[in-house]
Amino acid sequence: MKPTVYLETSFISYLVARPSRDLIVAAQQEITSEWWETRRSLFELYVSELVLEESGRGDQDTARKRLLAVEEFPILSVDQESLQLAELFITRGGLPQKASADALHIALAATQKIDYLLTWNCSHIANAEIQKRLTSIARQAHRDLPVLCTPIELMGGEEYEERPHR
Repeated sequence: MKPTVYLETSFISYLVARPSRDLIVAAQQEITSEWWETRRSLFELYVSELVLEESGRGDQDTARKRLLAVEEFPILSVDQESLQLAELFITRGGLPQKASADALHIALAATQKIDYLLTWNCSHIANAEIQKRLTSIARQAHRDLPVLCTPIELMGGEEYEERPHR
């Protein structure tokens, strides 16, 4: 069985965006494309209703590209359990109120027992300090937090490829 990955909206946005002039963003876009081409087949990929909603916003042409990129993946539904966990992430100080959508992305992945949440949002998701707090809150709610990471952190390597997945 392949490990599971929840594709958060920022990952998808970087995947289909025009190349940026900002050197850091351009490098992140390149890494995103490399991950997509070389690593995605090693995982079972998921998106959510929230990802589709966010991906459909903005410029129509770009929104269409984002939605096309993920149209083949299973869609996780927002349910009461994920809404409650997202609320806990906010009310117990894991995330600020303004990051309620980010809390819901994380909660969806946690309640569906996804292994990894792939994102470029390092302010509220792939953030070591926040992840520590969220892990504690998730445990109190009898949930495991997925690994919250960027594509750089989920690149693997030759030695990783030779080991079987659990």
